[in-house]
Amino acid sequence: MASNVSAVLLPSTSVMRPTRANPDRRCGREGREGTGICTRAGGAAAFIREFEWLSVIATTFSALVILASFVVPVQAADSLAKESQNPLSTVVSVPFESNTLFNVGPSEATVNVVNVKPVYPLRIGDWNLVNRLIAPVIWTEGQDRDAFGSVDAGFGSAASLLSGSEFGLGDVTYQGFITPAKAGTVIWGVGPAVVMPTHTADRFGSDKWSIGPAAVALTMPGNWVLGGLVQNVWSFAGPSGAPDVNKFVGQYFINYNLEGGWYLSSSPVITANWEADSDDRWTVPIGGGVGRLVKFGTQPVDFKVAAYVNVVKPDLAPDWSLQLQVKWLFPK
Repeated sequence: MASNVSAVLLPSTSVMRPTRANPDRRCGREGREGTGICTRAGGAAAFIREFEWLSVIATTFSALVILASFVVPVQAADSLAKESQNPLSTVVSVPFESNTLFNVGPSEATVNVVNVKPVYPLRIGDWNLVNRLIAPVIWTEGQDRDAFGSVDAGFGSAASLLSGSEFGLGDVTYQGFITPAKAGTVIWGVGPAVVMPTHTADRFGSDKWSIGPAAVALTMPGNWVLGGLVQNVWSFAGPSGAPDVNKFVGQYFINYNLEGGWYLSSSPVITANWEADSDDRWTVPIGGGVGRLVKFGTQPVDFKVAAYVNVVKPDLAPDWSLQLQVKWLFPK
């Protein structure tokens, strides 16, 4: 399963988001506390800083696509591509999924989350146990001032909107899906989801352990891979003074496979923070992208790029995100 990172905010009514017409947006401290008006140089610096991110990302992915275009697709590429898109596949995989979130918080800063998501299936009699980890490595650009809220940074982690940049590990999520070894037309799996407080900085997660049910179902008719995943976790252990956790995650995925290992994909992650106010509860992105499965020698690798716009979101959540994925596959 390919997933993207959306955003959901904890209650944040104490901080108002500046409008684009607000001259203080992305101002330096001097402009904010002095005349209250950004200098032209400060505005230009902010503009360049945002597009430096886009330039680095676009250049990196362009290089990967150009390199991939000279690689002969793997044999039975269409079949293997569909297996790569199946979250309950028996193929061992190690995806690296980079999600860059734009216009986050009152300073409209940038957050980057690299989700490392290894998948290791095990055969147990007539059943498979599909073990999945989601480990978010997070970098946040600091806000001009602290804001009361946090940006969702994966299935279980979060990044608080604080001044000063920070880099580190977020909270790791484990999912274990029990699924029939002999799949039918509809492939399904159920199991637990556990979120562990593994964050290396206070701003990157909750101090509580969380657990809840997770389920996935899909079908693969013709060139299509269609399905969805849902989970909800509640906090059950940890410091009594830490905020409770009650979070829903849903993801539908629509993939259409083309010739030569190419495919079209849409797999937005929809989240709801049930502890937040109703106005700041849901994040609903829409969008999609394109990918290709190629082979480096005998090693299959799945590349994908996608973009998502948050059509429903908390006030200080990002406007949109850009996702790049490199997935290493190890078929048996």
